[in-house]
Amino acid sequence: MSMFKRTRREIPGLNTSSLPDLIFTVLFFFMIVTHMRKVTLKVKYQVPQGTELTRLTKKTAVTYIYIGKPVTGTVQGNSVIQLNDKYATTTDIIDYIAAEKSRMSPEDQQQMTVSIKADRSTKMGIISEVKQALRKSKALKISYSATEK
Repeated sequence: MSMFKRTRREIPGLNTSSLPDLIFTVLFFFMIVTHMRKVTLKVKYQVPQGTELTRLTKKTAVTYIYIGKPVTGTVQGNSVIQLNDKYATTTDIIDYIAAEKSRMSPEDQQQMTVSIKADRSTKMGIISEVKQALRKSKALKISYSATEK
């Protein structure tokens, strides 16, 4: 018999005391980097391509107008205008711009830009009508969305 007694060693348990900190750190990270969509798109659009593009710098001063083919078949026609979450006509644009200006801060009102996200097959007549309505509502900075060639 040997003089040393054999003892069975157990593996120590995993220390999980820092696990909640790790989980909350990951949760906080995803909350910061996740972009929440504000508008549910009801139109399909494929923006045209361009060569001389610039990015919009101040997103809080940007108002979007979507023009394209309806996703569902409830609205007939080639292209429709979407403001926020509903279909609209060119006469609704004046009230929409006034409401958007009223919710902005005074410095954002000075820098307000209207970004038109239109389908590449949209007729220029609709774009012209939208531009005329924007002119009536004193929204003179207009940006057209495009992808790079």
